[in-house]
Amino acid sequence: MKRTDYLSWDEYFMGIALLSACRSKDSNTQVGACIVSDENKILSMGYNGMPTGCSDDEMPWGREGEPLETKYPFVCHAELNAILNRSSGSLKNARLYVSLFPCNECAKAIIQSGIREVIYMEDKYADSDGVKASKKMFDMTGISYKKYVPTNRKVELVL
Repeated sequence: MKRTDYLSWDEYFMGIALLSACRSKDSNTQVGACIVSDENKILSMGYNGMPTGCSDDEMPWGREGEPLETKYPFVCHAELNAILNRSSGSLKNARLYVSLFPCNECAKAIIQSGIREVIYMEDKYADSDGVKASKKMFDMTGISYKKYVPTNRKVELVL
């Protein structure tokens, strides 16, 4: 008899995005992303972190201070990393699962890459100009976005 308690596609891919977020060394915000084809195949993953070759130990992780003493001008967001990490092929018509709604800079990369849908876990910066700009650009380009509805299922991994 076939199991009935398996993960839905949304649970599976959002779970991968959340697991990817665990790779982030940012002490304040961990974001993960998973890009999936229209055939439910994983195309790429990413998390927020410093650019390749920039030592995590030498770069700033703070949120306050002089701009060059903070993480903001340096950190690559999970969505951008996932787009850049794809090994080959197109992201046309793909779905992006992400733990935090994309900023306007990531929205531009999402649009340019051909991703057609964004499924997000949190939208805690919904009132910011950056997220408002993201939504405006998504609306103009026909990219759909929807909030992931948590099922509150628990999956325990022993590593």
